[in-house]
Amino acid sequence: MKIAIMGAMPEEIAPILEELGTYKTTKYADNDYYEATYHGLDVVVAYSKIGKVFSTLTASTMIQHFNCDRLLFSGVAGGINPSLKIGDLIVATKLSQHDLDITAFGHPMGFVPGGSVFVEADKDLISLSKEVAKELGKTVSEGVIATGDQFVHDEKVKKNIVKHFNADALEMEGASVAVVCKSLDIPFFILRAISDTADTDASFSFDEFMESSAIISAEFIMKMVKKLAK
Repeated sequence: MKIAIMGAMPEEIAPILEELGTYKTTKYADNDYYEATYHGLDVVVAYSKIGKVFSTLTASTMIQHFNCDRLLFSGVAGGINPSLKIGDLIVATKLSQHDLDITAFGHPMGFVPGGSVFVEADKDLISLSKEVAKELGKTVSEGVIATGDQFVHDEKVKKNIVKHFNADALEMEGASVAVVCKSLDIPFFILRAISDTADTDASFSFDEFMESSAIISAEFIMKMVKKLAK
């Protein structure tokens, strides 16, 4: 087993690299990939840069070039389910692309011919996350995560995404990673810690809470890796 661990930003993988301690840096496809052994498992860590294009490139590289056969994503998201507060954890049961729009041709939002509106995450990894949550004494929500190439801070946009996808959280990479993993038959898991509530104060909240939320998510992910090693 070889585990890919992804984030979108340096702050999202910094706690993971700190936990690894020693790692080898490989430069490939205009990015840095950090290879290490953790509790007997080979791991490859990278941050993709923000957005669907960069996350697609990074996920594909980790699977096809570095031969990873599981992918775990650690990062932050904006909460749009009112029950989610800053610092809460959410596991994606399925993901959608909220900015994929060919409704002019009679298709639902998020759909393209040959694809699907939602991509479901790996059920075994979700089950494992429940064990980790119990051991850490954390409450972890499960729900729909919607992905798009925009930082949402507008109430009308948020309501439209809820209308079409019944989403609980918003971010900018998960669904594109999910499409890659589904296409290449790689089990994947997307974990997000809430850093803002996708409203008019989202940029302020994000800057203030992003680092602390990233640490919460990373701690959980590394606990999952330890359990996968057993």
